[in-house]
Amino acid sequence: MVRWILITVLTLGIVGVGVWGYQEHQEKNSVLIQAENNYQRAFHELTYHMDLLHNKIGTSLAMNSPNSLSPQLVEIWRLSSQALSDVGQLPLALMPFNKTEEFLANIGDFTYDTAVRDLETKPLSKEETTRLEKLYEQSGDVKKQLRKVQHMVLKNNLRWMDVQLALANSDEQTDNTIIDGFKTVEKKIGGFTESNVDSTLIGTSSKEHPYQFLKGSNIGKNEALKKSRKLFNVDKDANLTITKTGKGADIPMYSISYRGSDKNAYMDMTQKGGHPISLLVNRPVNQNKISLNQGLDKAKAYIKEQGFDNMVIFQSDEYSNIGVYSFLYDENGVRVYSDAIEVKVALDNGDILGFTARNYFMNHKKRDLPSPGISEKEARDQVNPDVDIQEKHLAVIDNSEGKEVLAYEFLGVLNNETFRIFINAMDGTEEKVEKLDGTEVNLDLVL
Repeated sequence: MVRWILITVLTLGIVGVGVWGYQEHQEKNSVLIQAENNYQRAFHELTYHMDLLHNKIGTSLAMNSPNSLSPQLVEIWRLSSQALSDVGQLPLALMPFNKTEEFLANIGDFTYDTAVRDLETKPLSKEETTRLEKLYEQSGDVKKQLRKVQHMVLKNNLRWMDVQLALANSDEQTDNTIIDGFKTVEKKIGGFTESNVDSTLIGTSSKEHPYQFLKGSNIGKNEALKKSRKLFNVDKDANLTITKTGKGADIPMYSISYRGSDKNAYMDMTQKGGHPISLLVNRPVNQNKISLNQGLDKAKAYIKEQGFDNMVIFQSDEYSNIGVYSFLYDENGVRVYSDAIEVKVALDNGDILGFTARNYFMNHKKRDLPSPGISEKEARDQVNPDVDIQEKHLAVIDNSEGKEVLAYEFLGVLNNETFRIFINAMDGTEEKVEKLDGTEVNLDLVL
């Protein structure tokens, strides 16, 4: 009898230790996954902010009004601060990266000091304009190198936890693509002379508004999971994780995620009506089998299926075999920039890889649009005369104060660069200027 009691106790003890060990293993994996996700987010946001920083500096060179230039320089300062914050969240503490941090800090210092002075009475000097041109060139070099690193990270599914381990084992010879890429960035910035570095769609709403255009009744978790499986394009038996947003969220939502052998997916869906606010599918994308225009047809069909009407395409880009399409709401021929939707399409098979309608649902409403107060010709006269105008539209945009204004939108070319320029349709004020990217480089051909 004693023997059987001992055997039972030992068995229970072994099972208990096993359960404890399994839980410890799961908790450790959860921490590692969270750390990896944070590193990946910081890196991709750094690349994104560097893209924007480069574009905003280029845009400032095309501006002709101090009222536009001052907030633009503040925006450059803000983006440089965000990029610095992104760098600080990466596991690079054991690798010298001070030149890059110094470069970003100096961009911020220069643009902030310039923005806060009265540019009407003291406009940019010739030396300051030259410096902006140099910063534009240099930030472009950094952007390209970060894009190459990002391309390799996505193409080869590289992990930032491996970077952390490689840097920690400093006594060993490390061969890590990410580390090598960042060393190249640091070396390139180190080559910039001290004299040069040491001295969101435009027009979309910058304010947080209530979600005004949500329709339908509240849905439960089961219906949300059913919708998610369809949007994720996974089997009905696929294992999905779903959570509700906590108190304080601007609107009740479900956050749904999927982790599979072939892809990972994440989505935010409103509880009211079950509308997808954002969707992200991460999987390897192979060589193009459909064109950018065919991808546009897929994107149009998708937003139509989701119930969005009167949407017009206004911008498309290709990046790493993915088509990125931005749509605007069209109100009787006037393009409303605040009511924007973005769709990402895999150009290897036409799958939807990304979707965001946050701006649309937060800003869409019934508008009473005024008639223009000035003619198109009068608006064109306010544009820098060196810009060759190619297209024109009427649009509603948010100005620098976050207020919606009716504007003439001109698409023009200056020094082989394309710009989108908005002139207030009521009083002729230059509201915004945006530099447009050209065709994306196929990085497989240059690596």
